[in-house]
Amino acid sequence: MRLMIGLLAIAPLAAFQTPDSVLAKIGHSAHGEAFDVGPREKPWVIAGIGEAHFPITTKNPEVQKWFDQGNALLHSFWDYEAERAFRWCLKLEPDNAMAYWGLARAAGFGTGNRAPDLIREAVKRKDKVSPREQLYIDALAAQILTDPLAPPRDPNSREDPGKKFLETLCVKYPDDMEARALLALNGMGGDRYGTELMIREILAKQPDHPGAHHYRIHNWDYHEPEQALVSARRYGEIVPGIGHALHMPGHIFSIVGMWNEAAISMDAATRREKQYMQERLTFPFNNWNYGHNRNYLCYIQEQMGLVNAATFGARQLIDAPLDPQANGDSAFSSHSYGIAALSRALLKYERWDDLLKEGNIPWRDILLDKANRAYFEARAWFGKGDADKAAKSLAAHAALKDELEKEKGPVLGLYNIQATELKGRLALARGETLSGLKFLSEAAEKEFADQKGYADPPMYPESLYNSLGEAYLQTKSPVLAAQAFEKALTLTRNDLFALSGLVRAYLAAGEKSKAEDAMARLLYVTADADKGLAILQRAAATGVTAAPRDSSPGPQRNYLRTSLEKFGPEKWEPYAAPSLDVKDSAGKRVTLQEYKGKNVILVFYLGAECPHCMRQLHSIGEKKDDWERLDATVLAVSSTAPDKNAAGLKAFGDLPVRLLSDDRFANAHRFHSYDDFEEIELHSTILIDKKGRVHWARNGGDPFTDMAFLVKQLETMNGK
Repeated sequence: MRLMIGLLAIAPLAAFQTPDSVLAKIGHSAHGEAFDVGPREKPWVIAGIGEAHFPITTKNPEVQKWFDQGNALLHSFWDYEAERAFRWCLKLEPDNAMAYWGLARAAGFGTGNRAPDLIREAVKRKDKVSPREQLYIDALAAQILTDPLAPPRDPNSREDPGKKFLETLCVKYPDDMEARALLALNGMGGDRYGTELMIREILAKQPDHPGAHHYRIHNWDYHEPEQALVSARRYGEIVPGIGHALHMPGHIFSIVGMWNEAAISMDAATRREKQYMQERLTFPFNNWNYGHNRNYLCYIQEQMGLVNAATFGARQLIDAPLDPQANGDSAFSSHSYGIAALSRALLKYERWDDLLKEGNIPWRDILLDKANRAYFEARAWFGKGDADKAAKSLAAHAALKDELEKEKGPVLGLYNIQATELKGRLALARGETLSGLKFLSEAAEKEFADQKGYADPPMYPESLYNSLGEAYLQTKSPVLAAQAFEKALTLTRNDLFALSGLVRAYLAAGEKSKAEDAMARLLYVTADADKGLAILQRAAATGVTAAPRDSSPGPQRNYLRTSLEKFGPEKWEPYAAPSLDVKDSAGKRVTLQEYKGKNVILVFYLGAECPHCMRQLHSIGEKKDDWERLDATVLAVSSTAPDKNAAGLKAFGDLPVRLLSDDRFANAHRFHSYDDFEEIELHSTILIDKKGRVHWARNGGDPFTDMAFLVKQLETMNGK
């Protein structure tokens, strides 16, 4: 009942629940569901996040310090760590309206729809803050909360009901750069010119404002990207401590064809994220941008001919720990990104046998993978010159059409492009040249339009105008081939595949000077490429020579010669388990050293008074044979005293669990199983391998009960 007393002692942020309901929600926040997810441990000062002072009404200078940290983090979209800072503000000052405002902003893109509940708490308290702060609260409330008297909002409209409040802030408080930054965030990518003018106004007074540089990059990401080159160079310099701030410049650099700079940005970003994982004992699936970031780096490495580096990165994503919530079958999970990156690299570099090798790509029994597997295997058979086997894969691909049309998901658009492309390739393989070129041209137009809408990186594995150019070369039409390759270059600048094609097409068309120009650009882009790449050998076989020349809009460093170790490690590894120092039911000291050479399922539970904890332990007990087969021991830790654990062992019966005591919560703190904000224990389930490394963990208000997942994870751990 110590836990219950602790809950009742917390200063209320909302009405208290009755004691019975508190007990029923044991392990959950006393302040409602909005606080049941998100960070549960106190913040620390994070270096390298930039400066963005946002003065608020507070009697405690420490609240201002953490609010400024949260605000700076929001400017780089690190919402999770921003939320941690704002939660600590509430711990220090429970009725701070602006802390709730910060929480609502941080929760806006997180798990569940928590932002409305949080901004309502800010509105309740807005009479305690200045008129300036009240306008900030009104702006966010208008953005988040639905007005029941107003007509329904158009879901496709970019108009933000909170915008007028931000405009009023800018007019009334001309020295408030934060209002201008939020208005720029509101308008980026829509009103590009107006947004740029606001950003210039901010930078004139605060040249290193992190939000201004960040929002400029987003503002020009898909249109006139050169306008953001200055900010792309500066943003990562002033915010080196946030992965996303290192990542975003890579968007601009890749779009303008500065592949070396793009690789430096993305590589530094993935390293910074892995450094954070090591320091905070988290996993790739806990970091919102890691999968996208690493996939983008793979793409950039492919564009430089660094195939081995790209496939190494794809394997990192595939091999990262799975999670039933955060790294599963979603198209945007790290695992899915890994499959996409690996299959893309193998296709672009004609590794046909690797695409066909059973088990080399971990295709899943889901619609996305069924369609992609049929497509990539058809492409591999075409590449190997076996049209009959390609036709079988094409038939398997076609058989999925009805199911995909019923689902009407995002996969359908890519599937339709794949289907048209494969029809064209089959026709060409059968000698039906005009029909084949017609279908391939249609597919190229669709893929081009798709890439214009999203190219970070492109969703399709290769530019089909390059494929069309290669087909024209095969049919002795070099002028049409050159036109297709040039079209590809309008979206993917300094694309080595298009440049290789242009060397061959222009030479065949009798335009040697243009062939030499393409060769000069190709040699610069691929200066550090892997040896023996077929696409480069074809260009070299023409005999065209040139001195390497960079045609990008700015100077570049060399990716492979730039040291990036300061940002973090190249590869994510399971982290060493923190120290476990507990007592068993006899009062004997127990540590993980005792279990070296065995897998450990470490469970933090909330004692015998917690009914769902007991259900979890009994579910674990039902898998006793699996744990023995997998060489795994179950350790269950709570704050229960050793003598009570001794009695509990008799009451629980024959459970394959060792009950251990952590009476001062020291171990719960080390294993992220304690809520610093509300000073309560949390549920945790943690998998530790035979070398004492943590492979997976789940912490929070509910115990983890998916035993089948734990069995699969242990099987994977043993396989590694």
